[in-house]
Amino acid sequence: MTETAEKGAAVVTGGTQGIGLAIAQRLISDGYQVAVLGRNTTTGEAAVEQLGNASTFIACDVSDEVRIPTAFAEVENTCGPIEILVNNAGVGHPATVDTLTSADWDALMAVDLKAGWLCAREAARSMRRRDGGSIVNIASIHAHLTRRGLFPYAAAKAGMLGLTRSMALELAPDGIRVNAVCPGYVRTPPMLAQYEAMPNPGAAWEHLQGIHPLGRIGEPHEIAAVVAFLASPEAGFVTGASWDVDGGLGARFAS
Repeated sequence: MTETAEKGAAVVTGGTQGIGLAIAQRLISDGYQVAVLGRNTTTGEAAVEQLGNASTFIACDVSDEVRIPTAFAEVENTCGPIEILVNNAGVGHPATVDTLTSADWDALMAVDLKAGWLCAREAARSMRRRDGGSIVNIASIHAHLTRRGLFPYAAAKAGMLGLTRSMALELAPDGIRVNAVCPGYVRTPPMLAQYEAMPNPGAAWEHLQGIHPLGRIGEPHEIAAVVAFLASPEAGFVTGASWDVDGGLGARFAS
């Protein structure tokens, strides 16, 4: 794939809200036709209304292994050959080693890890027909450091980095680059709701801002900017890499 080649389609899983929606917006502004995949039709239709004519919503639960191939076929039929895949869909399940059930573990891993492989497999088939493409996996700062009660999520996101490196090697001969982005705290509706439900939201919010070297949490469009760069020809010599976008939080020694 060359920088002057006609742009293909971009797919963003979990692209109907939050970071995924911001990524879809940025890729549209960069000239791509974007297919957003999500489970909720109401949320998906609202996202497309916001994104405009350069977007398409395709209902797809990425934990459904049978649905993924047909969803990607729909992307190709509607938007054309795929150039970019952003594996953004993810779920969280706070739990301890003792309270998490095997079913909970499987459900989380199906979305946060296994779906990354299944979606990449389908996208790669399309990318090979256009001599290359780019896959960006949304991992998390929890892939490197975490806190109590989030061990299944941290395990899945650490696994996403291993998946990224392995797929980068596997797909390099096909001209397909694979990279990961590890966001830290980002201002999204679920994250804001979590803090608003705390006993003292103001104090909790002030503490959260203060622990970041940059003095604030991130915004969805800041994650989207890094994703857009990694997906673009400007990052043509970058593959198998992991980019932290956390305001310096991971570089800070706890004190």
